[in-house]
Amino acid sequence: MRRIIAEDFDWSLAIVPTLSDICLHCIVKNFEEQPIFEELTSTEKDFLQEKLSLSIPLSVTANLVSDGNYWKRCCEQRWDFCEVSNYGNSWKRMYFERHLVNIIELFIPAVTDPKAVLNIIPLCRNYVKKLNISQLLPPVLPPQQEEEDDSDLALKNKDDEPSIDHFDFSILLDKLTNLEELRLVYKVKQCGMNFEWNMFEMSDRDCESLAKALQSCKTLKILSIKSSYIDDKKCRLLMKYLLDHPSLKELDLSYNEIGDSGARGICNLLTRSKLEILNMCDNRISCSGAKAIAHMLSKEDSTLLSLNLRLNRVRDEGGQAIGEALLNNRTLLDLHLGANVMTEHTAFTLSKVLLHNKTLKTINLSCNKLGELGVQALKEAMSANKSLIECDISLTEEEEETASLINQVV
Repeated sequence: MRRIIAEDFDWSLAIVPTLSDICLHCIVKNFEEQPIFEELTSTEKDFLQEKLSLSIPLSVTANLVSDGNYWKRCCEQRWDFCEVSNYGNSWKRMYFERHLVNIIELFIPAVTDPKAVLNIIPLCRNYVKKLNISQLLPPVLPPQQEEEDDSDLALKNKDDEPSIDHFDFSILLDKLTNLEELRLVYKVKQCGMNFEWNMFEMSDRDCESLAKALQSCKTLKILSIKSSYIDDKKCRLLMKYLLDHPSLKELDLSYNEIGDSGARGICNLLTRSKLEILNMCDNRISCSGAKAIAHMLSKEDSTLLSLNLRLNRVRDEGGQAIGEALLNNRTLLDLHLGANVMTEHTAFTLSKVLLHNKTLKTINLSCNKLGELGVQALKEAMSANKSLIECDISLTEEEEETASLINQVV
């Protein structure tokens, strides 16, 4: 007699698999040689997403298998931390962006074959929107001779020095037709005892090739090149090729060596672009460069919404110029002038701004010697201002109680 256990939910009369199940398993087994995906129903596609081998070459799956659980499995197998919300909730986009970044970060000029990059472009170009590159490796330099003759040293010049050029972006950016955000740092992580200063700077050739590549990337909206030892010359070259860029909205050149000449180059870009966010934190901009930026802010066609000049040396002359420009500016929302060697003279000018400007939302004047009179002037001005929502005057040699009172007014 046959015995049936009713509590066994796994028990089934379907001992023989259906023909459709056999076909699906056959497709999974032979997917690399005979890929079939688009012809399947949504349920069958979900089955393949769960069962396909992760070792199938990207050349087969990249433009065939849609975004879904297969790419989630690929990501989780390769990386411990996978925050898909940072990639528009697309597992496929996450995989290809991080895969391409990994290739670029490990690319060694004159050692790595450029085909390693070129071969992946047709597979990832439709899915890459953002590249966040945290290192760029220099070429392998030949060992230096321990003993050199003095006459040989005298004949050496800069042209004789070995090249320290990094990855050439001109082979890549014009082909990424959906790229919107590019973040670069010219440095080497975990270099240890092999440390050299030139590992942490952009070379002249790097700058020129990157500038031309950026010009060809018409979809780019956000550009960040931090901590790469960009000086005035390199900054002006970059700005030259970014003029009239159709989509650039945000530029971050913080933690570099840009001075007044470079700031004037950026002003040229402001006149011939629709830039909305400019971050020049921790550079070498003084009052002259600040005046040039102020002149651009005073123009009616200014599109800038956020300006960060923290950790520069604009002093009172530059700070007052920016303040006077804001008397007529109707676009800027956020201004950061922290740690710029400014005093109460700038505070007096900015207090006048707060009485007339109805657009500014946040202002940061921290780490400046504003003085008691300067802080008092700001406090009185903010009492009459109805648009400002944040005013930071911390570390300005004033009592915390005074700063607290200003925050209460805001």
